[in-house]
Amino acid sequence: MHTFGHRLRRAMRHFGPLCVGIDPHPALLRAWGLNADVDGLETFAEICVEAFDGQVALVKPQVAFFETYGSGGIAVLERTIGVLRGSGTLVLADAKRGDIGSTMDAYAHAWLGDGPLGADAVTVSPYLGFGALAPALDLAAANRRGVFVLAATSNPEGAQVQRALVDGRAVAQAMVDAAAERNAGAEFGAVGVVVGATLTDAPDMSRLNGPVLMPGVGAQGGGPESIRALLPESMFHAAVPNVAREVLGAGPEVPALRAKVAELQDVFGFLQH
Repeated sequence: MHTFGHRLRRAMRHFGPLCVGIDPHPALLRAWGLNADVDGLETFAEICVEAFDGQVALVKPQVAFFETYGSGGIAVLERTIGVLRGSGTLVLADAKRGDIGSTMDAYAHAWLGDGPLGADAVTVSPYLGFGALAPALDLAAANRRGVFVLAATSNPEGAQVQRALVDGRAVAQAMVDAAAERNAGAEFGAVGVVVGATLTDAPDMSRLNGPVLMPGVGAQGGGPESIRALLPESMFHAAVPNVAREVLGAGPEVPALRAKVAELQDVFGFLQH
């Protein structure tokens, strides 16, 4: 099997760069005429799978919105991941895991292993130290999966940690640099970073050689111009605009969801040219 980086680049060239989130927020379930319970969650997820499977480069279920329903919600997430991956659509589990030692190793095996929650990639938080991510990074490499490391997030509280200086570098820059070291020598690395599309400035990612997941696109205010402002043109091919509310707000009809995806693929098509 090819590396995650290779498979993601191939999917981005074929479908466009968009990552579509599956975020079953209770208010959105109700807007779709569904109950905010496990049955509503399952219907929501099934509609999303039908709309996005084989249509986009990457699908990103937000794990928290499934966890809130307990074992029933996790079962829906397992089925969602299984159906998407079974048909060849790449899945990024947005779990934002971060811990140390054996606990981080357990998280890695849950999300990057061959169990029912195993995805193509997972989001991780490096703020117990980038080195603490080693179990996930190592397992991802062994299993040809990917990891997206939170680097510069758009929430205002994040700046307290991410913009702090250590040895002359912002912490966020240190995280990007560490990810770049992991990607050294690859055609396109499997260690990506997460950088908010609504930021006014971003770390230098010119050495990353991997994907840049950019949440905040669409309803949250990010768009083509914000990506142009944050990335050098040489990095456009690596940008993965992440959109959820902008697409999901068009539901629940599958044709409307697909039409919104197609519209946004056109908007961000310049990234792959």
